[in-house]
Amino acid sequence: MQVRRVVTGENADGKAVFVEDAVLDGKAPALLGGTVFHQIWGSDGRVSLPSDGTEPAWTSFFPPADGFRFLIWSASPESSTLPEDLDVAAAVNELQEALPGLADFNEPDDPGMHTTPTVDLDLVLEGEIWLELDDGEEVLLGPGDCVIQNGTRHAWHNRSSGPATMLSVLVGADRR
Repeated sequence: MQVRRVVTGENADGKAVFVEDAVLDGKAPALLGGTVFHQIWGSDGRVSLPSDGTEPAWTSFFPPADGFRFLIWSASPESSTLPEDLDVAAAVNELQEALPGLADFNEPDDPGMHTTPTVDLDLVLEGEIWLELDDGEEVLLGPGDCVIQNGTRHAWHNRSSGPATMLSVLVGADRR
C-alpha cells in the first residue's frame, strides 16, 4: 500500500501553501511478520500555529503526554510465519531502529498484549481484525468500525487470510 502525504503551511505573508506532496515508505521489520507501518505525522509536544509546515520533532513510536502520532498500519494474518533462518537478535535491532519504542510496552509473557499511556483513535479501513482486552474478551472489527482505546491493556489479532489496514491517531496522556 502506498501512502501519500500532503502537508500545508503558511508562508511569510500568512498565505496557506502546499509544502510537501510525497509518497511515504512503509516500515516492515522482519520480526513483525509482514505488518507494515506508515508513520505519517507526529509531535512530541504541543504544536503551535501558524506553522510553516515543517514536521515537528518526535522520537519514539508512542507519544509523550503532550504529543501525538498519526499512522496507517496493515496487520498481516496471524497465520504468517517468520523465516526459519531469522536472526532474532538482528531482527530485534532492526525493529528498534525502524520503529523505536514500539516493543517497549509489549508484554513478554503474552505476545501482542500491551498497555500504552495514550488515547488511540482507530478506524478500520480494510479487512477484519479482532481487538482483545483483559480476560480474553474480544470484538471483531471491520471496515468503517472505530475504536476509542483509552489506555487499556489490549492486543490486535488478524485471524483472516488477508491484511487488515487501520488508521490510528495516538494521543499522549498522563497515566496515574
